[in-house]
Amino acid sequence: MADSEFPVSHEMLEQAGKALAKHHLCRRCLGRLFGRVGHGFTNEERGDAILQKLPEVPQSGPERCWLCDNMFDDMDILANLAIEKLDALEFSSFLVGTRLTAHTRNREEQLWAEAGITDGELLKSEFNREMGKLLAVRLGAEVDFRRPDIVIIVEPEYRNVEVEVNSIFFYGRYRKLIRGIPQTHWPCRYCHGKGCEHCNGTGKMYETSVEEIVAQPFLERTEGSGEHFHGMGREDIDARMLGNGRPFVLEITEPRKRTLNLDEVMEEVNREADGRVEVLELRYSEKDEVARIKQLAPPKSYRVTVNFEEGVDSERLKKVIAVLRGAEISQQTPKRVLHRRADRIRKRKVFSIEAVDLPETAVTSAVIEVKAQSGTYIKELMHGDGGRTEPSLAGLLGIPVVVESLDVIHIHDAEVQ
Repeated sequence: MADSEFPVSHEMLEQAGKALAKHHLCRRCLGRLFGRVGHGFTNEERGDAILQKLPEVPQSGPERCWLCDNMFDDMDILANLAIEKLDALEFSSFLVGTRLTAHTRNREEQLWAEAGITDGELLKSEFNREMGKLLAVRLGAEVDFRRPDIVIIVEPEYRNVEVEVNSIFFYGRYRKLIRGIPQTHWPCRYCHGKGCEHCNGTGKMYETSVEEIVAQPFLERTEGSGEHFHGMGREDIDARMLGNGRPFVLEITEPRKRTLNLDEVMEEVNREADGRVEVLELRYSEKDEVARIKQLAPPKSYRVTVNFEEGVDSERLKKVIAVLRGAEISQQTPKRVLHRRADRIRKRKVFSIEAVDLPETAVTSAVIEVKAQSGTYIKELMHGDGGRTEPSLAGLLGIPVVVESLDVIHIHDAEVQ
């Protein structure tokens, strides 16, 4: 594009003259003062066009640019530094960020104020763009402003480059097939993970967790530095998670490798889990999905086995259960979680409840299936928690009810997406 094609106004010439009267500026820095004027022009082209029409102006200072100190001349050096640091990383997209000293930022602000600039482009913005264009060619990768695999931080004044590796995310569903393991790693409450006699030096309250079982193969294959397990809620440690499984997003931090055969990973997780945990529906995910699954609060279906202190007539039990069907219940924070949750009253809906395979005679135990609103304390719905849940099965029957086992058998997330 010819320099003369850039529209140079009288006002621009006056502003450029003020700038050049005090400071020596390179063509880029001069043109960038009007970087938001016209489309399809480089800042060098803008600067050339202005210099052609500007009367000669005495300039002070050395031949190096007063503002950028000729930092654009070092782009190849900085690109080589970046490529060297990226050598062992797998990525397909990147973004460049430029970190300038306060000295340079202050000079730019001063220059704009002196010349009355209102349509300029920041030095940082141009360096980001030009370095991004250069690295895209050298790396054979795409610039991604939204979700880059890596971010290259350039400090041109120090000839320094840093690389930030963004996390990689995987969605799946897990089934917890045994009782007695938590969803996530649980540090020892006595030593807070340091290792003590209470935890046999492991630093953990429990030997393993769903998180650790699922994450380990991902960490090994990605060579990541760490992980975070984001579940759509969680079940009690002594409850199984069956049925369609609980949705989760696994975040691997600072992965060196990003391309995985997820069928192979799923097979490895399930094999190494040895009947404790099963993973389903693995796929790549994104950070946004973490917030989405955390915000969703779908109804859940449960299967709970209860024991009665004395025999209960089957017909009476059916009538009591019918009272709970469709009921709104009031639940004060259960005693068992008061140490970690605020003591307040929550209203929850029981959508359906049925006794399964109930014989015609009196019973001392029953299997009950319940579909309830998210956040319902199912154990307390059964035993009443000393009157803190109303109504409850125990309260309606007028006898103590003991929960023997609890399973989550379906998460109805498809109903709320």
